[in-house]
Amino acid sequence: MPLAAGTVLNNRYRIVSILGQGGMGSVYQAMDENLGIAVAVKENLFLTDEYARQFQREANILASLRHPNLPRVGDYFTIPGQGQYLIMDYIDGEDLRQRIERLGTLPEEEVILIGVAICDALHYLHTRTPPIIHRDIKPGNIKITPEGQIALVDFGLAKVMSGNQQTTTGARAMTPGYSPPEQYGTAPTDARTDIYSLGATLYACLTGTIPEDGLSRATGKAELTPVREFAPKTSRKLAAVIEKALAIDPDDRYQTALEFKQALLNASEIDRPPISQITVTPPPIQNLLPSSEALPASEEESQSVAVMDPMLKRRTSKPVARRRRNNGLLPFSLLLASVLTIFFIVEPGVPLALRSALFPALPSPTLFVNFATATQPIAFVPPPTTTPTDTPAPPPTSPPTPDPTHTPTPTVTLSPSPTAFGGSGQIAFASNRTGLMQVWLMNSDGTQQRPLTNMPDGACQPTWSPDGQKLAFISPCAGRRDQYENAKIYILDLTSSTDPLPLPLPASPASDYDPAWSPDGNRIAFTSTRAGNPDIYVYNFLDGSLKQLTSERYVEKQPAWSPTGTQIAYVRELVYGQIWIMADSGQFQNRFSLSGEVNDLWPQWVPDGTIILYSQLKSDGIPNLFALRYEDRFTTRAVRIPPRGQPDPGPVAQVSVSPDGNWLAFEGWPDGRNHDIYLMTINGANLTRLTTDKDFDFGPTWRPSLKP
Repeated sequence: MPLAAGTVLNNRYRIVSILGQGGMGSVYQAMDENLGIAVAVKENLFLTDEYARQFQREANILASLRHPNLPRVGDYFTIPGQGQYLIMDYIDGEDLRQRIERLGTLPEEEVILIGVAICDALHYLHTRTPPIIHRDIKPGNIKITPEGQIALVDFGLAKVMSGNQQTTTGARAMTPGYSPPEQYGTAPTDARTDIYSLGATLYACLTGTIPEDGLSRATGKAELTPVREFAPKTSRKLAAVIEKALAIDPDDRYQTALEFKQALLNASEIDRPPISQITVTPPPIQNLLPSSEALPASEEESQSVAVMDPMLKRRTSKPVARRRRNNGLLPFSLLLASVLTIFFIVEPGVPLALRSALFPALPSPTLFVNFATATQPIAFVPPPTTTPTDTPAPPPTSPPTPDPTHTPTPTVTLSPSPTAFGGSGQIAFASNRTGLMQVWLMNSDGTQQRPLTNMPDGACQPTWSPDGQKLAFISPCAGRRDQYENAKIYILDLTSSTDPLPLPLPASPASDYDPAWSPDGNRIAFTSTRAGNPDIYVYNFLDGSLKQLTSERYVEKQPAWSPTGTQIAYVRELVYGQIWIMADSGQFQNRFSLSGEVNDLWPQWVPDGTIILYSQLKSDGIPNLFALRYEDRFTTRAVRIPPRGQPDPGPVAQVSVSPDGNWLAFEGWPDGRNHDIYLMTINGANLTRLTTDKDFDFGPTWRPSLKP
């Protein structure tokens, strides 16, 4: 359990707030009551010999450092039976990832000053006895303080070298785009590893784009895009300096940080400044949230601290790639969130006007893709006063034709009960009613329930191909889980009599689960532990390739494709689960839902791509359904379905939207015990129970309209 605010450590450090939380412990902001200054406290709760030695080593590294662009350790102690604690400078301000997010690209002179300052810090580290290699330089690890000073932070992956010996062991930070090939294990890492990563960081600052991944370039799968192709106004001399630092062969890079620094200075008109006097434009004051107002579950608002270990969950450092948006609204939304998060998100009592504004026809979003605008706006309508019964009932018929003398607000048009085997008239789901979890199929009125699989170790998590002819699922499966140990993905072809075949992935002892079929039918996104931590991968049927899309130190799971197939929504777990979105290439990872101390789970796009639905799980364990428009991403404008004051459908988990966008199938258990599949309209009305078996039913997914 994290330490509570007000806890005093070592009779001196009073905890103010939590800044981050990971597998090994937490990082806090605290007050040094002896000196009256803010400090950061890093905690290690893993007291096994290996982890304790690693934490002690990190303390020793930092305690010896004295440089104006590096944090300092002020204290270290162990509380027997509780943990180890490291007290260090509290580095406030804005990191370069946030700065790039805010500005798009940085001015050339500012990029040079940042590079010069970090080169000085690296020269200091690399010339220690023994040398210290940072190995995790990226925009998220370079801070700009409120005074405009520059600081290199996070030594969780620093490596102490023995004499001149290059290291081939120890933790490796592999951040795609910022890590050179040798950091993936192709060769030993040394000082030139940091040169490459700093070059990649400066490249991102100049262009607003992450450079092509070093390993992909080394294996001939990609080439570095020249700086001036993205940023034509960049001077040729500076572009050449950055590109030299990004050379694949370490021998072709600058060999020392001083050499890199001098090249940066030669590419500019800047006089050689004293390092202690280098400053850049301070971040806007509204970007600097007081810690007492920061949202506890928000990665963007969390203050970076001087040190975090490899296990600690922290923000992504990937900058936004060559796009502009109204970033001036972001600081305002962060400030507003601290006041309104509980009112708008944790409490479902959102004002009726805001709820009613959620589903009108929307202009096409422009951040990533242009979705077609909705042809018929959707409005909330009161559900009927009847309650669900234990007997399945067909969906209701369409509402009466409105009086032609006036034009009411359009509402969802409810289709008659679809015929059996009629495209969107079928739903696949998982059930253990035969004693073992298997995938079942039924009509959307609950009739003709029958099993589709007979896997010896069980099966669940069905997902349809877009033509409705094939079904992907996982096995083994004993029930609904957050992670499925040893699971693999299988494909069942409903047009043939062959047994399900495993997805032809490279052999691995890892677990593959959460499959999601792309709208074009050519790819499957899924969660896998192939890199150790659960991450999002994509398998391509056309070329048999497997691509890892996420590679941060978080649990990332439950991918859901946008209707265009160009974006993926997914869950990223920091302290709490959050809905994030990214391009189908893995780039441009951005937070979507802005919630407080709740878990956002199971994202699902509506067919026109204007809204993402997701369940929000509070401490009571009851998931409620929320909806947030794409254009309102990273705001507190999510609303609950159905609105407060309307009959509550009870728990709503793993929602699936019908192909026509009018119906929602989901797992529910309103009696608190029996998990069944339910149906309701998009606005939360007309609740209908489809399955009544006493055993566990979950994970419904609508079958797409069958193609001729």
